[in-house]
Amino acid sequence: MSRPKPTPEALRGRLSSLQYHVTQEKGTERPFTGKYATHKESGTYVCVCCGSELFRSDTKFDAHCGWPSFWLPLAGERIRQHRDTSHGMVRTEVTCAHCESHLGHVFDDGPEPTGLRYCINSASLDFVPDPA
Repeated sequence: MSRPKPTPEALRGRLSSLQYHVTQEKGTERPFTGKYATHKESGTYVCVCCGSELFRSDTKFDAHCGWPSFWLPLAGERIRQHRDTSHGMVRTEVTCAHCESHLGHVFDDGPEPTGLRYCINSASLDFVPDPA
């Protein structure tokens, strides 16, 4: 059974103003300020809005860009990619496939084996540690 998509009203009631701005208004957090930028625990990063599992910690790497970076999302239809022409640039936006929340952008300057860098806002993520 599919989970319902969270309503804007429900999200406003439980997200911080930054989390709401990033996920619902396609904002971004300042570099090097997010709680997961240098986070190193083992576990799964999930969408802060709907809880969908998005990335595993073993695909996270330090891209020195100020945001959590991953070289691969979890398998399956977890994320969607969209052409983004805002701010006078052409980029590829990444959103949660379930609730359509803005996560960040993907670039082609990441490490092997994919060569991709999913540059994701900490404000769009929650973290579930692996069991001890």
